[in-house]
Amino acid sequence: MGELSKLPNIGKIVEKQLNDVGISTVDELLNLGSKEAWLKIKEVDDSACLNRLMALEGAIQNIRWHDLSDDDKKNLKEFYDLQKQI
Repeated sequence: MGELSKLPNIGKIVEKQLNDVGISTVDELLNLGSKEAWLKIKEVDDSACLNRLMALEGAIQNIRWHDLSDDDKKNLKEFYDLQKQI
C-alpha cells in the first residue's frame, strides 16, 4: 500500500482506484479535490457512490468522513445528486 492509504477513509480498494486514474500521491489528491477525483473514479467504476465521495473529502480534510461538517455533507450530496442526473 502507498501513501494514500495512510489517509483516513482510504483503504486498499479506494487507493487502487485512485492509482488507476492517475492519482498516486496525497498532493495529487489535494490538488485535484474530492469531486474531481470521484469523477475520475466514476469513469472506471460505475459503483462509485456518495459514501466514496464523502470518504475522499474526509481524506483531504484528514478526518473520518462521518465528521465532515453538515455544510460539506450537503454540498457533496448536491453534487452527487446532480451527477446522477447527467
